[in-house]
Amino acid sequence: MPDDSVSMKTIVIADDTAFVRDRFRSAVENAGHKAVAVKSAAELLARVRADLARIDLIVLDLRLPHAPGVDLVRGIRKLDDGRLPVLIFSGTIASAEEVKELAALGVAGYINEYSAVQHILPSLAPHLFPDNFNRRGSPRVVLGIPIQYRFGNTIAAALTLNLSHGGIAIRTTSPLENGAKIKVRFRMPGSKKDIDAEGRVAWSDRRVGMGIQFETVDPANQSIIDNFVDAHFFSNRKA
Repeated sequence: MPDDSVSMKTIVIADDTAFVRDRFRSAVENAGHKAVAVKSAAELLARVRADLARIDLIVLDLRLPHAPGVDLVRGIRKLDDGRLPVLIFSGTIASAEEVKELAALGVAGYINEYSAVQHILPSLAPHLFPDNFNRRGSPRVVLGIPIQYRFGNTIAAALTLNLSHGGIAIRTTSPLENGAKIKVRFRMPGSKKDIDAEGRVAWSDRRVGMGIQFETVDPANQSIIDNFVDAHFFSNRKA
């Protein structure tokens, strides 16, 4: 049942794959919000042009037919003057250079297009209700990408919640205890290289997941993390 105490939001889902559109639309509508699914750049831009004031979030496939990647986001920005939060399906990023360009255009974050249905709304919520999410005083970028983590001899896979300079949050219903030592491996959007890090569980909540504080990260990888966080966090707060 939708929660009547939460204001209804309108989310545009732009993807040329029916499987992705339908899953995201179902998750959005089942939570009591309005989903508008489009499958081409022309449809998307027409919708933004016609309904700008009523759109709360765009979730975007960067490889829509007949759309030149980042230029599609530039087209949205010409219409919305940077107002709309835009999430990019992480699997549609072609290069690290695109990530830099998207950061400059104020893209809000990235989400895995193959997220389980139950994970879709929690991944969108920080963008739909930003005032409800505490960033704990340090820059954090909402990021829904696959991550592998290892503790002892056990290896598990999950999705990330957000990323900061000094750590990463993981969505899981089986979080480890505070202080547990853990190794993580993930790949930033647009990168072809895995990032490996070691750390400890800084917070744990069975309703949400757990936060990992990095203890050992290769300097080159730390630079990649720092640049990503700074670019996306501060570009979205220019106003």
